[in-house]
Amino acid sequence: MDIWVSIIKTIIQAGTPLLIGTLGQIAVERTGVMNLGAEGIMIMGAITGFAVAKITGNPWLGLVAAALVGMLFALIHGVLSITLQGNQTISGLALTMFGIGLSGLIGRNFIGIPAEHVPKIPIYPLNKIPVIGEILFNHDPLVYLSFVLVPTFWFVLYRTKIGIIVRAVGDSPETADSMGVNVFKVRYLGVMIGGLLIGLAGSYLSLIYIPAWTEGMTAGRGWIIIALTVFAMWDPLYALAGSYLFGGIEVLQYHLQPYGIPPAFLSMSPYIVTILVLCIASRESVRRKLGAPETLGKPYSREK
Repeated sequence: MDIWVSIIKTIIQAGTPLLIGTLGQIAVERTGVMNLGAEGIMIMGAITGFAVAKITGNPWLGLVAAALVGMLFALIHGVLSITLQGNQTISGLALTMFGIGLSGLIGRNFIGIPAEHVPKIPIYPLNKIPVIGEILFNHDPLVYLSFVLVPTFWFVLYRTKIGIIVRAVGDSPETADSMGVNVFKVRYLGVMIGGLLIGLAGSYLSLIYIPAWTEGMTAGRGWIIIALTVFAMWDPLYALAGSYLFGGIEVLQYHLQPYGIPPAFLSMSPYIVTILVLCIASRESVRRKLGAPETLGKPYSREK
């Protein structure tokens, strides 16, 4: 039993950065803005969180700094795609390349240095519940945050006026505008919240999951986040299942080696699925069937 409890806990930890990042991506794309810069934002969150935590000796400041840098990078994409109405695909890809390059430049002085890490905070007395307590209530704060964010996002999106506005802006900005909704403001808020969460997801890697900095440590997780958003059909509850599924594949590759299953096969499987999902979702007709926002990736102008 202990080994299975340990495996499930590790799956939750491996899935947490994917889950937080996917929720951020849902926040962006529900407003109609496509953000392919998730990998760049995530890796900048990872290096910023690590660097600030190391310089200040305070990992909590690292988390805050990573979230703010993620928001700042997302705002760059927001200005280009919302205000200047540029091509959102090109803008996102440029942001990814910029983030990867800049993180490598900043992080070269932090390679191999021991990290300041965010500690686990057991929730007493819930952590004393047999099995369940160890699995759910003996984690770091960002795991608990992800537990709260999923139902919160779902409730706000589907049961509140704010959610109606967000979905209206993503599906028909002209209609939302005619009803007095500031489409540009809503989209900017979505971009900022998304960037904040994706940056925070990056810092989870360098301050909690693997408390160290290595160049390219996100290892394509930003692209997995984009694919998970489609896989989850832009729904926070499905994002929870998808994130833990992908996290489970990452963890199980180490446990299934004794059974003759090549670890390379399992390690590459999330990326194969990611490529397939992105290829399939590139067709607009498929995206609509999956429940994608109607104007995803299309700039909005009041003059049109």
